[in-house]
This record gives sequence, structure tokens and C-alpha cells, in this order.
Amino acid sequence: MTTSPATPPAWNYKPVGRVAAPLREQVVALLRDAILDLRLVPGQRLVERELIDQLGVSRTTVREALRELTVEGLVTVVPQRGAVVTAPSLEDARDLYDVRASLESLIVERFCERATRSQVLRLGAAVEGFAEAVAARQEIRGVLATKDRIYEVLVEGAGSTALKQIVDGIQARVRMLRATSMSADGRADSSVDELRAITAAIQAKDAQTAASLYRDHIRAASLTALRHLQQSMSTEPPARTRGEQR
Repeated sequence: MTTSPATPPAWNYKPVGRVAAPLREQVVALLRDAILDLRLVPGQRLVERELIDQLGVSRTTVREALRELTVEGLVTVVPQRGAVVTAPSLEDARDLYDVRASLESLIVERFCERATRSQVLRLGAAVEGFAEAVAARQEIRGVLATKDRIYEVLVEGAGSTALKQIVDGIQARVRMLRATSMSADGRADSSVDELRAITAAIQAKDAQTAASLYRDHIRAASLTALRHLQQSMSTEPPARTRGEQR
């Protein structure tokens, strides 16, 4: 199910420069970053003509980029509307969080087994950086960026390319849901407490406890995000009939 925001946020870029990376890769990266940073919001249309004019690239390049983002699950092609930023259904969101809980808790286990002392110290520093961002009541994009650093340290210390590749795709698809979860009253503060407990278990080399606490952390986040998604769906305006569509 997709929704179209009443007033999409401004999203402006200069034309794509001619650098070493192929144009298609540059356009994919720009659009992916805008989606993950919520500058392009779920349900927002991605109009080919606007992208062509704004980025200064060909129609073929734009279509190839949108096709790649569709494969990644960040863009959905909707009949009568074209390409839109993916807005997950409640069922999809629940499945994504269940997969996250399983895979990311495994990453925590591997981190406990393989991480160096330096990486464990960096994890603690990253958690405290997140705590500082929450305490300072930074805007949600900044808070999520500090939380991403925790994930980056965990993945690095886990030392598994296979797990990283799989979880990166899941992380991208739940970015919007993470933002709504972290915005809920009290959720960010609870996350700080949960992550500190996970870090303490890791420092004690208790992999099973750390993984279990991490699963609980993801599930707590999912409850908030799914509740918000369900509420937003219940307040959506009725869909237009074909004759009413523009």
C-alpha cells in the first residue's frame, strides 16, 4: 500500500557531474540517499521528466536507476501513477522486522566472537555518541546517523561479508520505519538504555545474552513502528476511482 504526501518535501540537486563513476551509479546513489534520509518520503512520486531536468541526465539513465532501486525494494512501480518511493504494507513491515531481529542478533553474536578490543571500545563510544544525540534532542536524521555508526561497528567486528550484504538490504527497506519508531515519545531514550545493556553484555563476552537483548531491542522498535504504520493506514483518505485520478 502506498500513500502520497499532501506536500512532499523539497528535494533539489544540481545536475549530476561527469566523474569517474558511471552516470547511472551516480543517479542511483543520489536517489538512494534521498530515500534513506527521508528527503524523498514513502509514497512520493518519482516523475521521470522532473528527474531528467533536475539531474541533467538522459531518460535512459533515469529509467535504469529507477529499475535498480525497484530491485532493491526502495521504489515501487504503481499502475496509474508510475514510480513511487516504496511504502511497506503492515505485513511486509512485520516480516522485515522479524528478519532484522534474527540476522542482526546473529551479527551481535559474531561480534562477540570475533571483534578486537579496539572494536569493542569503538562500539561503546558509538553507543555513547548516540546517547548524546538523543539527549541533545537532535533532529531525527542526525539521531539515525549516530545509530547507524553503532551498526557499522557491529558489522565490521562481526567480520561477515555475507551477513553485511543481506542486512544492508533489510536496513535500507526499513529506514522509514526506523525514523517513525525513533520519533515516538520515549523510544529514543529506551533505545539508549537497551544499547548500553547490549554493550555491557558484549564487554562481558556473553554472546547469548547480548544477542537476546539485541533481539528484544529490535522487537521493541518494531512494536512502535508497526503501531505508527497501522495508525497512518487507518487515517488514509479513500483511494480515488479511475475517473478521479489525475
